[in-house]
Amino acid sequence: MSVIWYECKVKYRKTHETGEQKVTTDTYLLDAISYTEAEARINEEMTAYTSEEFKITNIKVANLSEVHPFEKADRWFKSKVSLIALDEESGKERKTNIYLLIQANDIKEAFDNTNEAMKDTMGDYTIPAISESPILEVFPYFTGEEDQLEKFNALEESE
Repeated sequence: MSVIWYECKVKYRKTHETGEQKVTTDTYLLDAISYTEAEARINEEMTAYTSEEFKITNIKVANLSEVHPFEKADRWFKSKVSLIALDEESGKERKTNIYLLIQANDIKEAFDNTNEAMKDTMGDYTIPAISESPILEVFPYFTGEEDQLEKFNALEESE
């Protein structure tokens, strides 16, 4: 089953570094199986994130194929990657665009990290565009079952 990423916009009162409080709208990304679950999850994440009242202003399916976090990076970039395939019937090149969310500190690092994320790709590709994303934070889905599965597999291997 493939992951569906949802972009959630949340409006709330935020205390800035200067100590000043301003109402801001921030964008967060999370994976869920439905809009209903996305709304429940962003409510849960925001309740842990802020004690202020908040309002979810928008939830939409994000046009992303993959999300790639990188350590020591503080911003998110959307990379447009064109996969190049040869149409055997016509003999022409055909491009299929996918979008990756890449964590990096600047555009150059986002380009390098996109190439790193694509290194196991068998076919040719180009990176025609990279832009900074408004996404502040990504909340991947963890069921807690990952640890149990690892313990189960370790038990089976020791028998």
